Amino acid sequence: MADSIKIRATLKGDVCTVKALIKHVMETGQRKDKKTGQVIPAHYIQDVTCAHNGKNVLEAAWGAAISANPYLSIEFSGAKKGDKVTLSWVDNKGEKDSAEASIG
Repeated sequence: MADSIKIRATLKGDVCTVKALIKHVMETGQRKDKKTGQVIPAHYIQDVTCAHNGKNVLEAAWGAAISANPYLSIEFSGAKKGDKVTLSWVDNKGEKDSAEASIG
């Protein structure tokens, strides 16, 4: 799922705000296909991590209750302009993606 993450990191004082939009179907495994009547298999993001200069500032366990194409916003302190922020996810099928942004 290459390029599934749009990420932006901004700085105000020493507080960094990271905003990300993740493109993912986030299927619960409870809906049925309207044409076939078959249950659509579960396909959702399980683990999300956000790292600042290689150190995790967020570790989250998501599940089927998160909406499709989720939006994530977090804040953390101790950042400086030019530092790197990396957001990564792994889903229940083993697919994964990661994106990096410089703090501006």
